[in-house]
Amino acid sequence: MSQYKVIDGLLLRDMAMAGSALLEKNREAVDALNVFPVPDGDTGTNMSLTMQSAIREINSKEYLRLDEAANALAKGALKGARGNSGVITSQLLRGFSKAVSGLDKITPAQYAAAMKAGADLAYKAVMKPKEGTILTVARVTAEEALLQAERDPEDFGALFSAILASGQDILAKTPDMLPVLKQANVVDSGGSGLMYIYTGYAAVIEGKTVEEILAELSAAEDEEAEDLDDLTHLYCTRFSIVNIGEDCEESDLDSLRRRLSRIGSHVRVKGDLTRVDVHVDTNQPGTAIEDGLELGELIEISVENKNELRRQRDGEPVEAEKVESHTEPQKDYGMVAVSLGDGFSQIFHDLAVDVVVEGGQTMNPSIEDILSAIYACNARTVFVFPNNGNVVMAAQQAADLAENVKVHVIPTKNVAMGIAAAVAFQPDVDDETNAERMKEASEHVKTGTVTYAIRDSEYNDIHIKQGDIIGLHNGKIEYSGNNVHDVAMKMMEAVVDEESELITVYYGSETSEADAQKLASDLGEAYPNCDVECHSGGQPLYYYLISVE
Repeated sequence: MSQYKVIDGLLLRDMAMAGSALLEKNREAVDALNVFPVPDGDTGTNMSLTMQSAIREINSKEYLRLDEAANALAKGALKGARGNSGVITSQLLRGFSKAVSGLDKITPAQYAAAMKAGADLAYKAVMKPKEGTILTVARVTAEEALLQAERDPEDFGALFSAILASGQDILAKTPDMLPVLKQANVVDSGGSGLMYIYTGYAAVIEGKTVEEILAELSAAEDEEAEDLDDLTHLYCTRFSIVNIGEDCEESDLDSLRRRLSRIGSHVRVKGDLTRVDVHVDTNQPGTAIEDGLELGELIEISVENKNELRRQRDGEPVEAEKVESHTEPQKDYGMVAVSLGDGFSQIFHDLAVDVVVEGGQTMNPSIEDILSAIYACNARTVFVFPNNGNVVMAAQQAADLAENVKVHVIPTKNVAMGIAAAVAFQPDVDDETNAERMKEASEHVKTGTVTYAIRDSEYNDIHIKQGDIIGLHNGKIEYSGNNVHDVAMKMMEAVVDEESELITVYYGSETSEADAQKLASDLGEAYPNCDVECHSGGQPLYYYLISVE
């Protein structure tokens, strides 16, 4: 039996911190649970960044009341939610928060009821919910929690044992609910991420402190590779504290960890009262250093700009999109596009898109990123092109949060669809007509992509080995081989039909212009009834994105 009869604000914070830490530790494992063997799995990353945003919010002050702590978690998660999995996670926390409004502490029965409220709200947030996903795991664990609370209304330990057991059981069954999971021989990635969060919750309920959990995670892997592509917090800040004050206690290390969590992410505070090693990614390195100085003397101080480190790694400049505030009167229309790749970003700018939000595969923007871009347009009506199926939900949530702005989210699933939508814009017609024109134009675009396989797999009788080049059309793997050019040509047989008139080749950052022009030339010969254009997209991971209209 757990020592806890009720959960208050401080205990909920510790549970959330443990769940977030465990998810971050296993982020790459969750990312790897991608249905297709392509290098863009990002479910774990999106959920982890969403939870980190929630943790920063709940650590912004000491919340003693349960309802205030739950509201802080929900608020932070909503701001930082990325990708479908992150948005759903934020809705689980939001529904939980609404259910506990007015309660300073909650019992197991109230906790179970709040879980069910979170699952219900998450289902409502998805236009066409599917079973075999994170939604199923959230619903089944909540239902089992309600049953367990009826059996034993005072034992949180038994409650979380039931949550974990039912969660692992239903997670193992997700491949039987979704054929694509069974074919890929994986369980649902979002459901897996949610179980890591719940496992962290349970560890705290079992009596472990956050410090013990973090210490266990650190012992398993002392140094994590820097995530240079996550520029939410720009400065990688490290230092060690020695000659620690005689009046310092272990609780002061916990306090330092909590303060650093308020201003950054990837926080590590390791050591004892003789020496403490500190790491935090933050936009306030000076504040982090000042916090460390309160405990003792600092040595081995290092502050590195992650943007500069990434430029050095990639061997080319990377410029962040600048979003400027406007003082001039609002214009009638504005456009926002999500894009990853210098070439695509320039194309959108040339098409009069006001703000390009950096993001796409492996780097989904947050709700807050999209909302800021909507406001930066300084327009009465704004059209948003998510340009990725995993960004549509975040864009819709941002649209719902936008105040004094009418927002139309055009559900574009790739940049080619977004370009077609932007081209269809006409400034002299009303917004509803424009939205319909943009949607229709984007839906007329067919696309094929060429990338590489990150693991052995089999899809529709296509045997794929790690490192193979694969071509996808409409989310389906059409061809696999060992030559980029040949796979692209073969894939296009599934994309081009008798009604096709224009083929546009967008080549990625790892493809030379000469290779792209050769492909465009060969496509022109293979499909003489089509005009063929070739542009630099600059996208990572994908050698080509080819659109057909």
